[in-house]
Amino acid sequence: MNLPVFFYHRTLAIFLVGVVIFPSALASSSQQQRTVRTSSVATAAGGGADSHRIPVFDLASTDTQQLASDIADACSTYGFFQVVNHGISADLIARFREQCQLYFELPMNRKKSWKRNDHNSRGFFDDEFTKQRRDWKQCLDVGVPGSRDWTISDDAEANACLDGFNQFPGHEILPDFRPTILEYFDACAALSDRLARLMALGVGLPENDPFITDLRENHSSYLRMNYYPLCEESDDPATLGISPHKDAGFLTILLQDDDCHSLEAEVNGEWILAHPVPGGLTINTGDMAEIWSNGKYKAPQHRVLTSNTKTRYSAPFFYNPGYHTFVRPFISDTSKVKYHPCLWGYFRAVRFAGDLKDFDVEIQINDFEIADQVPSAHLKRQEKFHENELHRIPFDVGRYEYLMKKYPGI
Repeated sequence: MNLPVFFYHRTLAIFLVGVVIFPSALASSSQQQRTVRTSSVATAAGGGADSHRIPVFDLASTDTQQLASDIADACSTYGFFQVVNHGISADLIARFREQCQLYFELPMNRKKSWKRNDHNSRGFFDDEFTKQRRDWKQCLDVGVPGSRDWTISDDAEANACLDGFNQFPGHEILPDFRPTILEYFDACAALSDRLARLMALGVGLPENDPFITDLRENHSSYLRMNYYPLCEESDDPATLGISPHKDAGFLTILLQDDDCHSLEAEVNGEWILAHPVPGGLTINTGDMAEIWSNGKYKAPQHRVLTSNTKTRYSAPFFYNPGYHTFVRPFISDTSKVKYHPCLWGYFRAVRFAGDLKDFDVEIQINDFEIADQVPSAHLKRQEKFHENELHRIPFDVGRYEYLMKKYPGI
């Protein structure tokens, strides 16, 4: 089944110039092993065709150290890149796309019967806030079950976790949906682990660094399936599929439509299109990678445009630490540490609460910065969250709202 594709052309804006592939046949053998590409973009404001280069990395490369170094450079410079030969088969991606479309074609009243709520972050929704502004999209979130065992019933008590329970359509409604989504989920988790190990190598750590191992064994990742309907107000710059934001977790793997002009990332103060390369996946670093790398890796700000002519589908896989994990800079020189430890379960809970309910302010990693400033109230709230082991208890907006009020900002 061919999915609708999303093409958005802005006459004032950013356009794709091309894909430059190197090295040439005359390159050295080490360059041949790298097989790095760059996707060139330019802006009408100036700078020419080479004003920005979005790296595209071939994961079939046999030069692991060079690949790790290149990925580290991309994470430090842009915070995003693309990968090809990533190990997720074209057949699986095609089947996954088909199931996503079938899901969003279901009647709205059916989808809303699986709607997420104040006590469950997983399920269908069409009312999310980003930066206190409602997004123009429909979504389904599916995440690691509390038992870490997909064979157990989704609503079994053993599957309760901070994010709640998964809500899949029944076999009688979409018989191939759940098995296909789980197959794609596991493939994304395996790719995320490989990328995380390369990111560790890129900063001089072993690929079996304890944090990377803990990330692999205890990750609390979730897969989001997005559908962006037509938007009659797409010419209004204030109307966006998703408002500018940074991803909270460690890294994100994004599957875009093959011909897509809707995802924009901010690079050096300019918004540039992250146009997908054929067969590629778009990767970006998140807040936890920025804390862990002590600011070396940048979590990029990005947004999603709307269209009045084309619908669009996408699927980000958010590779997140374990709920119990304190993410802290890996460097040993305490005089150079830039961030307080951040408990992922707390950060995730408060960030999601802000997505579900319009709080006054959204939690950010600058709340955890070590600087000559008044300590953020989030440090005290996080302490109480940890003391009461709230990472073990299913999601509850009211519980986090109480924490915000009990320990108000100064």
